[in-house]
Amino acid sequence: MNIFDIVEGHDPILLSFPHSGTFVPSAIAQRMTKTALRLEDTDWHVPALYQHLIDQGANALIANYSRYVIDLNRPPTNESLYPGQNTTGLVPDKTFSEDYIYEHGMEPKRDEIDERIEKYWRPYHQALRDMIDELVESFGYAILIDCHSIPRSVPYLFEGELPDFNIGMDTGRTAPSDLAEGLRCTLDASPFSYAMDGRFKGGYITREYAIPEKYIYTFQIELVQETYLDRRPLAEPEIRSERTELTTTLSNIYNAALSYLDRV
Repeated sequence: MNIFDIVEGHDPILLSFPHSGTFVPSAIAQRMTKTALRLEDTDWHVPALYQHLIDQGANALIANYSRYVIDLNRPPTNESLYPGQNTTGLVPDKTFSEDYIYEHGMEPKRDEIDERIEKYWRPYHQALRDMIDELVESFGYAILIDCHSIPRSVPYLFEGELPDFNIGMDTGRTAPSDLAEGLRCTLDASPFSYAMDGRFKGGYITREYAIPEKYIYTFQIELVQETYLDRRPLAEPEIRSERTELTTTLSNIYNAALSYLDRV
C-alpha cells in the first residue's frame, strides 16, 4: 500500500487529505480493539467530494493510511495545537468517543512511535513541501487547502454542534484578509452555515506550511459529515449520490481562492 497518492494538476492550488486513509498494517491491526477497527474517526470519502476539482486541475496529496496509525496533521513533537482543550495526539490512544484504540498492554512505545514518524509521517510531509515548492517555482505563489470532515457533534472535542463549514486560518495568520473575505462572501451566498477560525483554526499542516510573505497561503476546511453522508458508521458510511449544492459551494470556494491568486 502506498503511503499516499499524488495527483498533479495545472492550477496553483494543492489539496491535502491527511485523514481520509483507511489502511492499517496487519501488525498494528491485530493489537487494536474491535471498536477501533471500525475507524470511526476517518474523514470518510473526503477526496471524492473534491474529485471534480482534481479533474479540473487541482493538485492533490491523498493519505492512504489511517490516522490511527499516525496522525499526519499533528506535529512530530506531539504538542497540543489547542492547549487546554481536548484533542487527540500524533499516535492516538483513544478515539473521539474516548474508546481505547489498543488492547491493554499493546499500546505503541516510544521506539515504535519514532519508527512510524520516519516511515509514514515524514514522507507525507516531504511530499507536501516538494509539491508546494514546485507550485511556487512555476507560478510564484501557491495555496494549500487542507481538507477534512467531522461529525457535527463530538462532545469530547467541543460543546454543542458545529456549523456546516469550518474554515481555519490560524486566526488570520495563514492567509490574507482579502482571501478570507472572498471565502466569507462565497459562504454567505451558499445555503450552508459556517464559521471562520472558530473551534477549528487549522491543524499542523495549515499552520506549518503557510509563508504569507512568500505568497504561500493555507487554510483548512472542516466539513460537517452530515452534509454529505447518509449515516454515521458503526460500519463505513455511504456518501450521498445527490450533493449538488455542496459540490457547487466547494467549487465556488476553490474559484474564490484562484481569483485571489489572479490579483496577487
